[in-house]
Amino acid sequence: MSSFRHTTQPTKPMSLSSVTIESTRADLNARLHGIVPDSEIALKAELAYKINQLKTELGAVILGHNYMEPALFHSVCDYKGDSLELSRVAATTECDPIVFCGVRFMAETAKILNPDRAVLLPARRAGCSLAESITASDVRHLKDRYPGIPVVVYINTYADVKAEADICCTSSNAARVVESLDSDQVIFLPDEYLAQNVAKETGKSIVFPSAKPISNRARAAAADNGLHYDLIGWTGRCEVHEKFTVEDISSIRSQFPDVLVLAHPECSPAVVDAADFSGSTSAMARHVNESEAPQYLLLTECSMGDNIAAEAPEKDMLRLCSVRCPHMNEITLDHVLLALTENREQIEVPEDIRVRARHAIDRMLEIG
Repeated sequence: MSSFRHTTQPTKPMSLSSVTIESTRADLNARLHGIVPDSEIALKAELAYKINQLKTELGAVILGHNYMEPALFHSVCDYKGDSLELSRVAATTECDPIVFCGVRFMAETAKILNPDRAVLLPARRAGCSLAESITASDVRHLKDRYPGIPVVVYINTYADVKAEADICCTSSNAARVVESLDSDQVIFLPDEYLAQNVAKETGKSIVFPSAKPISNRARAAAADNGLHYDLIGWTGRCEVHEKFTVEDISSIRSQFPDVLVLAHPECSPAVVDAADFSGSTSAMARHVNESEAPQYLLLTECSMGDNIAAEAPEKDMLRLCSVRCPHMNEITLDHVLLALTENREQIEVPEDIRVRARHAIDRMLEIG
């Protein structure tokens, strides 16, 4: 029996002289049969072959987030993982360029951590609804409103927002980051659901303040009345994870009573409570590997379930999820090839923002 092994260790490449379009197609067919149509594999194998040849010639490295579509994820990515894992790779790689198969804030993070390397994003936009829910100006206003309170910013934000933070976090270390701060109160931005889930995990109270400014007198009066909150949040949401509901879980369990349901912590607290396990994408993958449940369902971006199914065919992954991230879906093999051949889209981060954002990310990486 094979075992799904989720890791950021690179796959040992075959010798270039032994790789052909036919062998690439055969490898993808073996990995993705029953997951990706054979006609699609035939088309994408040629692209994958060209990309693998070119990246070797250029000395490039390709980083692939867990949400990449299966044909790309299983053919050209040298390292695979979640935001935290890929950030560590980006910080230390000596390859140039770094091609980041993920959304824009991830590519920005790679550039922040390794500014001397060219970082290419194989998409024109590849935005993120959560990252776009808050601006650097919003963070500054909150800091003015709640002076002296440390700011934790989720990694799923743009560079200028990270630059306003004291420390960043990922979904895998958010609770540890909050608990590491020697502060009675913490501003936690911008994911509403992740903040609520962290508050529950750490036993803290949370408030989502209105946009109206609060006077010093009103703040003092609130404190005198015992209106103290441990976490101060923001109402940003991931457009994928907010779609999952408790009713979805109930429906699935009625059909598959023994299914193991895994939910990302960007899902609502009600969904996380109703699931059997909640964690980052890599934590979910490890949990599937370690469990012996009869069936599995991942409540997260749906390509990830297909990717686990391809790497662990003995695991019965229920393919009932139809929620794809439109931004992750912009990353295609065609665009990866264009990025390598035309050196686009290059990511740039202004140096003053990069230095400040780097400090917040480095503090996060120290915690792990």
